Amino acid sequence: MASPHHSLLSLAASATTFSIILLCCFTLIEALNGGFSVDLIHRDSPDSPFYNSSETHSQRVAKALRRSINRVNHFKPSSSVSPNLAQTDIISNSGEYLMKYSVGTPPVAILGVADTGSDLIWLQCKPCTECYKQAAPIFDPEMSTTYKSISCTSSQCESLRKTSCSNDGTSCQYSVSYGDKSFSNGDLAVDTFTLGSTTSDRPVSLPETIIGCGHDNNGHFDAKGSGIVGLGGGTVSLVSQLSSSISGKFSYCLVPLTSRDEKSSKLKFGSEAVVSGPGTVSTPLVPNSPDTFYFLTLEAISVGSKRLELSGSSGSGGLEGNIIIDSGTTVTTLPTEFYSEFESAVAEEIDLERGDDPSQFLSLCYKPTSDSIEIPSITAHFTGADVKLNPDTTFIQINEELLCLAFRANQEITIFGNLAQSNLLVGYDLVKKTVSFKPKDCTKL
Repeated sequence: MASPHHSLLSLAASATTFSIILLCCFTLIEALNGGFSVDLIHRDSPDSPFYNSSETHSQRVAKALRRSINRVNHFKPSSSVSPNLAQTDIISNSGEYLMKYSVGTPPVAILGVADTGSDLIWLQCKPCTECYKQAAPIFDPEMSTTYKSISCTSSQCESLRKTSCSNDGTSCQYSVSYGDKSFSNGDLAVDTFTLGSTTSDRPVSLPETIIGCGHDNNGHFDAKGSGIVGLGGGTVSLVSQLSSSISGKFSYCLVPLTSRDEKSSKLKFGSEAVVSGPGTVSTPLVPNSPDTFYFLTLEAISVGSKRLELSGSSGSGGLEGNIIIDSGTTVTTLPTEFYSEFESAVAEEIDLERGDDPSQFLSLCYKPTSDSIEIPSITAHFTGADVKLNPDTTFIQINEELLCLAFRANQEITIFGNLAQSNLLVGYDLVKKTVSFKPKDCTKL
């Protein structure tokens, strides 16, 4: 059955990136009690430092698609064999989320890319051998009374890939590089990491958080931010470092831009991140390499009542762990042969004049003749979890005249992108090793 689609103006809003700013803080007491939450602000919101009032909708969409291309290219298996990939796993300026936090004592405000496809927390630090342009002051570790370098013989240094000893043999050095030739090199250290909670007025510091203090950084980074905040599955990510206090649980709920309610999205940790109740479905997290990424198993996709199986289209490795759920990729990518079958099934349900995406990034596009069209129901069938996707974000409006399916063929890597995750409560339980989904009006959280 096709479900009525909302206005094209609503679709236009959905088409932009799901870049957000996490305005955060939580108390250590709250963390130990298991629950806290932070606000998520969309990249294109007037509250975002990236907001550009002079940009047109089409310009924002074009930028989102370019970032998605770079992001997907970096996940390709040709790179995944590298033992260093867990720390080199994103295109530097393609992250779809930003996170505001403080580091050091006294605390210094930092704005970094928050990403479920990365592990190490790193920021630009003085003195700079080479630093990219940054609008905010660069962190000076000598001014922090709680900053301490990590020994190159320590377990923390050994837990991180691609590390080495300093010339004097006393401190641990890290090195990360990205698919677009961007890089960061510097000292691995511990310092106080401070966040703030929407459930408390008491921002409290987290002592001895492992960070990378980057003295040699360059590439396609944005001047409004500083470095990366890793939310991946590796040992040095923020999620892993908080694991004992949050019981390995975090969740998010992305508010679609179709909503006229000016509510922030939410990122929750600990007991507040439990996804349960009517409508909840869960699928196993599949152990895979690198452990940074969150792998699921996608068995099929339904278009209306027609179920399309992925068997035979996922390559020689079989179905298990065949898709990465990723907050930093805009569109969903599918194996080429399967995508062709999927696109044909969608096209059979829509009787409109076809059009061409000027960027040639999306292949199934239409020229709508009215403010509402019938969008077929699309359901992703993960192992043990049938997830019905929001029709407002299965198609995106490229410009005033063109509406395109927000899926793309890619034979080398399959990614469940953030457009498909909107208006779903998505919960990660790293202890039970599951990801849960629940339909949710995210403006109500």
